[in-house]
Amino acid sequence: MSAHVIAVDVGTSAVRAVAMDARGQVFAHQHIARTSGLGGDAFDAAALDRDVRAALAGVSGRPAPAALAIAAHIGTVAVDSDLRPVGRSGGWADTQGVPRLAALGDATVRRLLHAAGRPALTGGALAYLMGMEPELASKVHAVLSPKDFLVARLTGRLAADTISAAYTLASDVRRRAWNIDLLGEIDLDPELLPPQSEPTSVVGTLTGEIGAVTGLPPGLPVIAGGPDGSVGIGLLLGGADDVIADVAGTTDVIGRLLPGPDDVPDSAVLNPAVLPGRFVAGGATGLTGGAVAQWRSLVGTVADEHLAAVPPGANGLTILPSMTGARFPTWRSGTRGAVLGQHPDHDAACLLRAAQEAAAFTVREGTDHLDPSGSLPVALAGGSSRSAHVAQLRADILGRPLLVSPEPDVTLLGAAALALLGSGLCTDLDAIRSRLVGTPRRVEPDAARAERYARLHSRWRALRDATDAARAAAP
Repeated sequence: MSAHVIAVDVGTSAVRAVAMDARGQVFAHQHIARTSGLGGDAFDAAALDRDVRAALAGVSGRPAPAALAIAAHIGTVAVDSDLRPVGRSGGWADTQGVPRLAALGDATVRRLLHAAGRPALTGGALAYLMGMEPELASKVHAVLSPKDFLVARLTGRLAADTISAAYTLASDVRRRAWNIDLLGEIDLDPELLPPQSEPTSVVGTLTGEIGAVTGLPPGLPVIAGGPDGSVGIGLLLGGADDVIADVAGTTDVIGRLLPGPDDVPDSAVLNPAVLPGRFVAGGATGLTGGAVAQWRSLVGTVADEHLAAVPPGANGLTILPSMTGARFPTWRSGTRGAVLGQHPDHDAACLLRAAQEAAAFTVREGTDHLDPSGSLPVALAGGSSRSAHVAQLRADILGRPLLVSPEPDVTLLGAAALALLGSGLCTDLDAIRSRLVGTPRRVEPDAARAERYARLHSRWRALRDATDAARAAAP
């Protein structure tokens, strides 16, 4: 057995796999494009399974690795007893069954949300099951996250990591266990939910069938893994509780380590951390980077120097990015995107700049909830961290120092870190972060622009709230 691991990152747009050692040296890398929709409400689980197998085959041409771990977007896959998908698979924005869950009554919903560490009903396996038609539900053997579905297909075993379990609404996150009492009250069979394990635990081994398809050795230990944003946050934070992490992708996922599970800021999600016994507060914001990408696909590419030349406020143009509903910290499922204040002089640069500002305004609302003092720095990774222009814009709008990761792909590296920890090749997450990620670049906010953006952020929130109210009042 050699001292390297296999890591897989399942994002909305692509599956990526890497063979990497504990020093961060990459031996092989594979990228498989996905065709799932931007909105994140549904995806093809069988196609995802094929994509992951193809990605693994692309990184298998070395001596036997020590372990394999997967990070993947949240969602729900129902499977039959042969681990084949049943019905549609819900993505991160899926709300199937939420009305039926809400119909349980205020008292039941309050108890459910408190145990689940959630401020609002946003979907998940519990709602998904309640929203299934009876003829489909009768075929379901288990409900899994996309990552747990992939692990089951690789190993033949059902397992859930504690963080993915938290997104089902059926887990008591403080106990890291299923909420059996509540499941009994609403007459749902707890046997539909797989056993929970810590993200670094070995939950199975690669089957001979998968070994033959991928070229990886049967018996390869498979680590529990976790949701992509949470895994990236875990690597960015390590054991530090004096920084906020922001993994900027299709949606920004923001998180901060807590002193304890009862110190949850207002409107934040409570999740188990990748570190045993620790907890993270924060949440996914809804579309941010995805909205910027959507506008870029419509108006074309604009050079960073042209975007940076647009003054704060984008010459009076305001964009609301949440095309599929707002999540942390406002939790408004009915929110939709909008363009406000447009006039004929606005060009492509103004539109993209306004979309970038809107993404950062959304993140600022979340960071201010996690740290009302405004003093904690933000560790930034993900696609937005690749641009010096965007990093400076983020620092100015957040009004905080930015610690920009030299390695943007922290979800993929985070999956590698879980594999290294689970295999025993490494034992210290902070040491792994230092080796895999390196020293961040510090970006200070410009004082004058930060002051201007503080006023613009207040205006943006007022416009967003007024637009939401008008939409809610429309017949």
